[in-house]
Amino acid sequence: MMRSTYWKDLEEIPYLGVLVEQIRIILSDRMGLTGTLLLLSFVLLAIFAPYIAPYDPLARHYDADGFLLRTRPPSAEHWFGTTSYGRDVLSQVIYGSRVAITVGFISSLCIVLIGTNMGLHAGYWGGWVDATLMRLTDVLYGIPFLPFAIILVTLMRPSIWTTILAIVLLLWRFSARIIRSQVLSLRERPFVKAARAAGASHWRIIYIHIAPNVLPMSFLYMAFGVAFAVLVEASLSFLGLGDPEVVSWGSILHYAFISGGMRRAWWWTLPPGIAIALFVVSCFMIGRAYEEVINPRLRAY
Repeated sequence: MMRSTYWKDLEEIPYLGVLVEQIRIILSDRMGLTGTLLLLSFVLLAIFAPYIAPYDPLARHYDADGFLLRTRPPSAEHWFGTTSYGRDVLSQVIYGSRVAITVGFISSLCIVLIGTNMGLHAGYWGGWVDATLMRLTDVLYGIPFLPFAIILVTLMRPSIWTTILAIVLLLWRFSARIIRSQVLSLRERPFVKAARAAGASHWRIIYIHIAPNVLPMSFLYMAFGVAFAVLVEASLSFLGLGDPEVVSWGSILHYAFISGGMRRAWWWTLPPGIAIALFVVSCFMIGRAYEEVINPRLRAY
């Protein structure tokens, strides 16, 4: 079986070099570039939401006679129509991107940090450290995610941070196992043995010599983690377990469902649904493009 030379090229590149290299690789792929531009548009939308959104997302709107604009179809004043509460759908979708970006990136970053460190130490130290961390991972694998998230959010006050906590507590298990398997191979490589012979400390070997070589796999899991976190937040919000103080794509669908908008107001449900789909697709496009680099056998010739 042919072994990719990609890992060899990364062996002596410092952390910043690894990050720059990953960005270059993703942008050189058509699918990766498309996904990056799409994701970047959501990021910009979230940052400049107060300047882009035509109205306050929670403001109620009335017609000239003082009647509430309930479930009005798209118009010149309200491009995506209004909800049964008289709120502008477009403004809510724009502000909803803030929740998606916050939950997606913070959750994914925490997942990767915890999972990567668990995998690094389990694979490097072996013995009881490896056994303890992997048994903990096995226990977490036995816990169904959605029921766990629902119970946790129910017991605690529903908020963005509770949702992030539920995601992080269980999902680091995936990256931890993969990183561990990589470290088991890397710790016997010549450059690691040379570092030991030179008197390098264990921490230096782990974080300076081994960690940069597993970062590509961590970046891959981070891309998929962002997508999964957004889906989880949307699911919990749709079930009424999201943060009641903020507008998210899932909460828009929740209020549409309980108000009957699913049946009679397509403009209320379609925009947040499309936003969720595009956000998730952009992350998977980035992840897929990156996966083809890590595993050349996935490339189409």
